[in-house]
Amino acid sequence: MAVMSRLRQWARDLKRQTRVVYFAARDARTPWFVRLLALGIAAYALSPIDLIPDFIPVLGYLDDLLIVPLGVLLVLRLTPGEVLAAARIRADEAAAMPTNRTMATAIVMLWVIALALAGWLAWRAWRA
Repeated sequence: MAVMSRLRQWARDLKRQTRVVYFAARDARTPWFVRLLALGIAAYALSPIDLIPDFIPVLGYLDDLLIVPLGVLLVLRLTPGEVLAAARIRADEAAAMPTNRTMATAIVMLWVIALALAGWLAWRAWRA
């Protein structure tokens, strides 16, 4: 039981850190390349769509267990300290608020648009 408790705590911490990354990305004091990386990691972590679907044994969860934590760690290391402090405060405030279905819908729509664009570009390249 202790292992499951530690895993749940790790998952909660990762979710909080993902929110911190999201708010750090929205701060103008964050360098542009860190903002871009942070938005990509936050979108991937909060998106219901994965690069490798979860139903694929082992590999399905491997991307969630590697990509998100490593991306979050990288963004946290590259973000200025004062930005992180402000982002942590905003993340804690946001955690206390109810879920925003509009934002979830927007993220799903962005993934659909990105996949459609990638498919269209691949189709054009294949036909050429």
